[in-house]
Amino acid sequence: MPPLPPITQALILVNVALYCIDVALGNALSQWMALWPLGSEFFFPWQVVTYAFMHGSLAHIFFNMMGFWMFGGELERIWGGKRYSQFLAASILAAALTQLLMSAVFGWMNPTVGASGGLFGLLLAFGMMFPNRIIMPLFPPIPMKAKIFVALYGALELIMGVTGTSSGVAHFAHLGGMLGGWLMLRFWRGQPPFPPKRRGPPGARRPF
Repeated sequence: MPPLPPITQALILVNVALYCIDVALGNALSQWMALWPLGSEFFFPWQVVTYAFMHGSLAHIFFNMMGFWMFGGELERIWGGKRYSQFLAASILAAALTQLLMSAVFGWMNPTVGASGGLFGLLLAFGMMFPNRIIMPLFPPIPMKAKIFVALYGALELIMGVTGTSSGVAHFAHLGGMLGGWLMLRFWRGQPPFPPKRRGPPGARRPF
């Protein structure tokens, strides 16, 4: 395995460090950095970013960081640090806005934590860039093409979000992260709903 590129490596280290600090402080950091609903007295604007660096359990952070290791590192090597950061930011912000919207509609008052919104955006990009790559997910442990894996996970998140299955999981935030990543890819490509990109000189490399 090639070494992790710098931004993915830094994200994993920062998330793990903040998780350890939060546990040591009795979840005091989560009180201020988790994403609270707009109607809550605990909501602050910075939480649309900071929630992605908080995690609720050891299993939660383990699987999210493993996802960054599996998918984020390769995408960062292809895109470079700047585009990789832009893509993650779009996914994280879209996930936060989606969760805030759904919380307002359904009256949810629970806080949201975790990097899953950004990770689901990375999953979507990986499935679009390497649709026929064979991967072995932990659940279920069955080899499958990346495009099938992404489609199954997206459909599963939608079903569980609509039916309320696993109510402690922010399923709509996951879908929002995928939406943010999809919109970012279309922005880079100059596809609707964004204006088309200007054509460069002959032989110029396309952005993505």
